[in-house]
Amino acid sequence: MKPINVGLLGIGTVGGGTFTVLQRNQEEITRRAGRPIRISVVADKNLELAKQVTGGACRLTDDAFAVVADPEVDIVVELIGGYGVAKELVLKAIENGKHVVTANKALLATHGNEIFAAAQRKGVMVAFEAAVAGGIPIIKALREGLTANRIEWIAGIINGTTNFILSEMRDKGLPFETVLKEAQRLGYAEADPTFDVEGVDAAHKLTIMSAIAFGIPMQFDKAHIEGISKLQAEDIRYAEQLGYRIKLLGLTKRKAEGVELRVHPTLIPAKRLIANVEGAMNAVLVKGDAVGATLYYGKGAGAEPTASAVIADLVDVTRMHTADPEHRVPHLAFQPDAVKEIPVLAMGEVETAYYFRMRVEDRPGVLADITRILADQHISIDAMIQREPAEGEEQTDIIMLTHLTREKNMEAAIARIEALPVVKGRVVRLRLEELN
Repeated sequence: MKPINVGLLGIGTVGGGTFTVLQRNQEEITRRAGRPIRISVVADKNLELAKQVTGGACRLTDDAFAVVADPEVDIVVELIGGYGVAKELVLKAIENGKHVVTANKALLATHGNEIFAAAQRKGVMVAFEAAVAGGIPIIKALREGLTANRIEWIAGIINGTTNFILSEMRDKGLPFETVLKEAQRLGYAEADPTFDVEGVDAAHKLTIMSAIAFGIPMQFDKAHIEGISKLQAEDIRYAEQLGYRIKLLGLTKRKAEGVELRVHPTLIPAKRLIANVEGAMNAVLVKGDAVGATLYYGKGAGAEPTASAVIADLVDVTRMHTADPEHRVPHLAFQPDAVKEIPVLAMGEVETAYYFRMRVEDRPGVLADITRILADQHISIDAMIQREPAEGEEQTDIIMLTHLTREKNMEAAIARIEALPVVKGRVVRLRLEELN
């Protein structure tokens, strides 16, 4: 049977992995797809690198726009990244009637609504399994495997860089800055790690999963995002003493008033499987009403794990290439006319439990003042540690865990606590999720 022709935009880490895995497993992939999948042209500014990776097995060009206009190309694989030229290329490929496979979470989280609408009009597919959690097939699970379920919530460790940093901070008791340098040396963190350590990368991925889980448009601009750069080693240590691990968690929940969409450092009970995901690994926990909790674990980045997801998309598109567009799996799992504008809740309205740590003067009545303020805001205490001050010290740490409360109530309580003369400096506040 005639091969399906693929135009590959970008032959960097993931592009190179895709080319290699497709060549190595060609026979197996053809048996699954029903026809050969062939990369017929590669576009990359570095033609020398492209020549090394492909070994002259296909045409090479430094003009990506020529590839999306090439009448011989059936599927365009976009692995350039970013929001600028990648968006132009994807929209131009769609306009030219080509299917698109992309690993670009930033592009989809910010411009996905426009891209999917364009694809719908032209009757082409946009596949993006590789955009979330690398080689873990979480998009397929949400769009197809769990389609009978009303998804209640998703909690994910979806950034390997931050998970590696937090694992090292916990294991070695080192500060964030020291571990970040080590992560950069090992290649886990970029020279500019902002997108990773400040939670932006995780928020891009969470936005995509939330849209598929709840049948809502992409709403990245409404996500609450906090990273790990201000996290202190002592809070990781105290959390351990209380039976919790701190992870950078992406959380999206369906509530009566709207959808929660938030990324932040989170205390998770150490007995939960997801709390024991270490190093650069990823894991996504999905709670459906019929199936209960399901956990998806694996490598969230890297050449071949991500290539695995890219090629899975190529096989899907190849199988459905000639199908009536009305009978394909919708981009966001729900039929396009059934996607709902459900509001994303402001962070002040979110209800969760909290860990907070205060540096206080070691004198009688301090605890009574703090608990009175919490009671005024209807916040109840679940657990507490009061560290004995070292000999000669006049200050000590108080650590408290609360039951569920609304964020705005917690913020009001912290403002009052910080105003007490006996409290020194800022109160450290982290959120806590039981993930029952």
